Amino acid sequence: MATLGLSDTEKAAVEAFRRDVVEPSRTQLVIVDFWAEWCGPCKQLAPVIEKVCAEYEPKGVKLVKVNVDENGFIASQFRVQSIPTVYAVFQGQPVADLSQARTEGQLKQYLDQILAQLPIESDEKAQAAELEPLIAMGEELLAGGETERALSVFEQIAEMAPDHAEVAAGRARALTALGRLDEAEAVLNALPAESAKGAQVDQARAAIALARDAKPVADLSGVQARVAADPDDHEARFELAGGLMANGDRDGAAEALLEIVRRDRAWNEGAARAQLLKIFEAVGLEDPWVAAQRRRLSQILFS
Repeated sequence: MATLGLSDTEKAAVEAFRRDVVEPSRTQLVIVDFWAEWCGPCKQLAPVIEKVCAEYEPKGVKLVKVNVDENGFIASQFRVQSIPTVYAVFQGQPVADLSQARTEGQLKQYLDQILAQLPIESDEKAQAAELEPLIAMGEELLAGGETERALSVFEQIAEMAPDHAEVAAGRARALTALGRLDEAEAVLNALPAESAKGAQVDQARAAIALARDAKPVADLSGVQARVAADPDDHEARFELAGGLMANGDRDGAAEALLEIVRRDRAWNEGAARAQLLKIFEAVGLEDPWVAAQRRRLSQILFS
């Protein structure tokens, strides 16, 4: 905004706008709320917009309120014709008119859409970059069977980000692998509702459920003999699959369950297929092992 020919008051307003809006908007999303003391709708909107912007501050959102009676020149530059008028500003330019958003849900929906499209610097992104290699370390240890060390890593990360869904899920899976199922469930239950959704948390809950159903068997020779004597004894084979899974032999468990599906996919209302899907979810749907087993299951079902 040029200041040539402006009064001292207008110049001060322009400088304040540059300081409070334009400069921060180079890296943040600045929400500019044009309002006035006499405006009833402005007073109704104020607590909504203030609450949402405070909640979104870690995401790189800043709220600036502009009183149109005190900053008429600024309002005129934005062509404000009625109030409340709310603009989202990034890199000095309005990128969205949020004036129609009058509820928390509507405003959050707008902000989520805008933030997904712009390179906003935020505390959350900085934290994600910091946590990413640590989470990868924990996952690598867990995949390599170093469960105690993996748990230690995830617990240290949890101190930095207690409500981080991926961290909580990794910690819960490590606890599950150690047989500490109640602790694992407590970790997930402690997550805020908005963090308790997502594939990682679903995977951890599936692993807990699978572990609760599993009963480690010291000697599987008896049930193996029953299967050998009668290959169509699906109940025995299903029991064998459970014992193998509980003993850590997921390849053997999958083989047994796939064989049941191959012989009688409708047995016990599709129990073998349902159990396979539980295992897949617990291991992780993106895991290469799961992808291979799902291909085998599809070949059986559609052959």
